[in-house]
Amino acid sequence: MEQEMENIESPIHIDHSKSEVIFDNTNRPITLKFENVAYKIKLVKEGCLKNSLKSEEEKIILKDVSGIVYPGEMLAILGPSGCGKTTLLTGLGGRLVNGHLDGVITYNNNPFSSSMKRSIGFVTQDDVLYPHLTVYETLVFTALLRLPKTYSVEEKTAHCDAIIPQLGLTKCKDSIIGDSLLRGISGGERKRVSIGQEMLINPSLLLLDEPTSGLDSTTALRIVSTLKDLANGGRTVAMTIHQPSSIGFPPLVAMNPSDFLLDLSSGILSDDPRVLSDAPREDPASIKQTLVTAFKTNLAENLNEQLQESIDHQATEKLPDKKFSKWSNTWWQQFSVLLRRGMKERKHESLSNLKVGEVLVMSFFSGLLWWKSNNIQDQTGLLFFYTSFWEFYSVFQGIFTFPQERMMLEKERSSGMYRLSAYFMAMTVGDLPMELVLPTISTVITYWMAGLKPSAGRFFSTLFSLLYNVLVSQSLGLAIGAMVMDEKSATVLALVILISFTLAGGFYVQHVPRFIAWIKHVSITQYAYKLLLGSQYSPGETYTCGLNATCLVEDSPSIKTIGLGGEGISIVALAVMLFGFRFLAYVALMRIGVTKK
Repeated sequence: MEQEMENIESPIHIDHSKSEVIFDNTNRPITLKFENVAYKIKLVKEGCLKNSLKSEEEKIILKDVSGIVYPGEMLAILGPSGCGKTTLLTGLGGRLVNGHLDGVITYNNNPFSSSMKRSIGFVTQDDVLYPHLTVYETLVFTALLRLPKTYSVEEKTAHCDAIIPQLGLTKCKDSIIGDSLLRGISGGERKRVSIGQEMLINPSLLLLDEPTSGLDSTTALRIVSTLKDLANGGRTVAMTIHQPSSIGFPPLVAMNPSDFLLDLSSGILSDDPRVLSDAPREDPASIKQTLVTAFKTNLAENLNEQLQESIDHQATEKLPDKKFSKWSNTWWQQFSVLLRRGMKERKHESLSNLKVGEVLVMSFFSGLLWWKSNNIQDQTGLLFFYTSFWEFYSVFQGIFTFPQERMMLEKERSSGMYRLSAYFMAMTVGDLPMELVLPTISTVITYWMAGLKPSAGRFFSTLFSLLYNVLVSQSLGLAIGAMVMDEKSATVLALVILISFTLAGGFYVQHVPRFIAWIKHVSITQYAYKLLLGSQYSPGETYTCGLNATCLVEDSPSIKTIGLGGEGISIVALAVMLFGFRFLAYVALMRIGVTKK
């Protein structure tokens, strides 16, 4: 892993001539055919009342769509919003998850397979990239994960160096990607980086979902010109186009032909304000029926002949699945790269100036508020504040982790870049130092200012209890975030759970009803607070409880409710929660990026 880190930090200057050659031509030309493709989904409608009957409605997204694309050709799929362009392209890439797909989709007359998946590049409509990584780092990490383990690190890096000039990214290779809140490269450069990620595997079939959307005409032309060059190398390129908005329907005003065709496909002859209001209007249904008839008359027969000719003249290429392992790299290689990438990206969020400032202000304010306190009630109040603050802070830190990573996880898992276990372990290990550094700094500040017991043993016991609480609370947040995958809903659910833990623990109500009291036995707050009390007080210790009077600490009203002792049970209970919550998070993530076979 150290070798890989060095290679990422400093480019390797080697001869790239061999790497540049592989991108000139594809290794395995692919003819893409799709015949009578149909796609349906079921929509479940619920009544206003909870117990009302549910009704299912079947919605047709695609109906009898056919086509063929040969190596060296570039197919543009045009259509208005909601017509199913993205659904069709996703189906062609073998990435549809829900619904029912009918029809025949073949690649060199073979069905979709794991080996064919290695030859397909898929560029999503949204450029899902890490904002704090540079262009070069983004491509290198992708190469390390996607290129086979038979390539050395130097060879994988050389692939990136060959891709960058080909896509015109040389000037911005050391610039960060950026996002809406962080200034980075332009939209066109982001799109070319996304294309570059797929080009690293030298795909025979390249699918792109609206690669020109949101770009100005000059940038869009540059993107399409790049795709044309890729197709000229023997690749099969298919893309959807929405931006460019005839069979007896001449445009009533001068306009882009593609815009006019899209209007026609929607049943609109012209909605241009320059058209006179008294101009004759065509019935939308009549327009659509005319287009269907024109297709059947002029194109359908020719298309069917091409589909049949490809079967007759093209020898079926048997793709030996057994020669392809499911993963390009070993588990350890995936873990190492993901760990390095995750730490480079997440450090900007976990240790941002805002969060560091928040913790420092809270720590010093707490230290001043409890300054040199020797009152047992005040000290237990500080320990309870420790427990609650870091429990809430860590849960909400964990909640946002997976919802924010969802699009990236879907993209990379759909491409077969890595095992889920490697990703999950890399995230877990990488988060440890970043999630524990702020609680440690806070404890160091507040502990000594508040006048808690000045011994190394007591201090480290308190620190251990607090960090243990942080890890378990973060695990709960990860589980909630992974299961709900909606930040607002997950936040509400977490708030309800945490407040229930606090209220049912007996901290505010001395006599909790039995039907609610069980909650404290699954409460993180209960066990974490018990550990913190045990880090400061031991059974048999005394404190001043009046004029010339001493009392046992276990008899103090602020401690008696929870009690001293039983730290071992608390440690075991928190350990079960720590691993249990993370296991739930892992299971919940298994549904992300899994495509139907």
